[in-house]
Amino acid sequence: MFRVNAGDSMREHRVVNTSVNSELAPRPKSIEDTGIQESLLLDLMLKHLLGGGVLTKSELVMKMGISGGIIQNLLDNAKQLAWVENRQSTPDGQMRYALSHGGDEYAKQASAKSGYRGLVPVPLAQYTDICQKQSSRKNPITLEMLQYGLQALVLPNDLLRKIGPALNSSRPVLIYGPPGTGKSYLCRNLNLTLGDNVLIPYAIAIGNEVIQVYDPQLHHKVESTTSVNALDLVQGHDPRWIECKRPLRITGGELNAEMLEVQFDSHSRTYMAPIQLKANNGILLLDDLGRQKISAKQLFNRWIIPMEERRDFLSLQSGEHFEIPFELILLFSTNLNPNDLVDDAFLRRLGYKIHFDALDEPLYRRIWFQVCEEKGLSCSEEMFQHLLIEFHQRYAKPLIPCYPRDLLGIMADQMSFMELKPEVTKALITEAWSIYFV
Repeated sequence: MFRVNAGDSMREHRVVNTSVNSELAPRPKSIEDTGIQESLLLDLMLKHLLGGGVLTKSELVMKMGISGGIIQNLLDNAKQLAWVENRQSTPDGQMRYALSHGGDEYAKQASAKSGYRGLVPVPLAQYTDICQKQSSRKNPITLEMLQYGLQALVLPNDLLRKIGPALNSSRPVLIYGPPGTGKSYLCRNLNLTLGDNVLIPYAIAIGNEVIQVYDPQLHHKVESTTSVNALDLVQGHDPRWIECKRPLRITGGELNAEMLEVQFDSHSRTYMAPIQLKANNGILLLDDLGRQKISAKQLFNRWIIPMEERRDFLSLQSGEHFEIPFELILLFSTNLNPNDLVDDAFLRRLGYKIHFDALDEPLYRRIWFQVCEEKGLSCSEEMFQHLLIEFHQRYAKPLIPCYPRDLLGIMADQMSFMELKPEVTKALITEAWSIYFV
């Protein structure tokens, strides 16, 4: 498989309508609407004031993601408790607020219990409901959608007909075959077929504990084309939910058992979500299965229930257990023989096993000349046949999709170094082959 140059249509995503988001996650108008206990909201506001020193109501709105009306209620309550004081207003007339001595002491105590300082979390029940409503399986992928989403890749025709139904299934998918056949490369592009955006919570609340979910390195935020007043109670969706492209989380040999559980940082006193929670409503690819720090058998044992029941069970440092949706497309990719990884019972649970292999000559030729075009190299049919006969056939090397990119890349480096014309020759093929293959 190889990505070719694509037009702007490949980079376009179907955007979830703003009104749909507003119905899915309406902006809370009161403390009760947030679904979060007032004590947690007060603690969070005081911690923001502790970190910010002196803040206006508008600044608190931006830091907490709730309306100015709710912030005002919290400020009024904090004043009654003698935790917050008014300070001199800004030049444009905005009142500023700061902690009193007692509020400062209380905020430090709250920070010692939980270091979380971010947007107000959403309740677990709301997260579960919205996550399930945003499932990619609500809008099944069709052959046309798959062809459009992967139009920039060169793929055998029968492969699309195997992968498409697997993506619509609730079962995990195992992709296996020799190295270089494009398994990981295809998986990294499958989220293009999903196309739409989803709402990701900045954090979720389990009782009074907060787990941060939003990860800017994984969740690619979609910038809104319309301006919404943060103090407005009606317009736009709940700011605690961030509109993002469907996530694609890839993990390989670095995966260990701890990454599958809620992680607590004792230094910052914060909880971080496990990889499957961050990947919900998207794709989770476990690359190079069998080479992780956790064995394939341990991994499957951990995920038997999530894979079959679409729900996962997690726990906090206190020992409190809770349930989350396991609403993602789970892909495994390996170069190893699946029978050497796990027994038949586990393989049966995977549902879909898709084998990747070498290409036929027409597909290999197509990739070869597309790479030539991309790199600005000229190559005659005679040179391509020379490659096939004198090298692939002579040395019994299969037509693996990664070879054109790698071999032509070496040739381009040689041309640049030796100041040669951008033309593939027998000498360059021989040199690249000898460098690439051991």
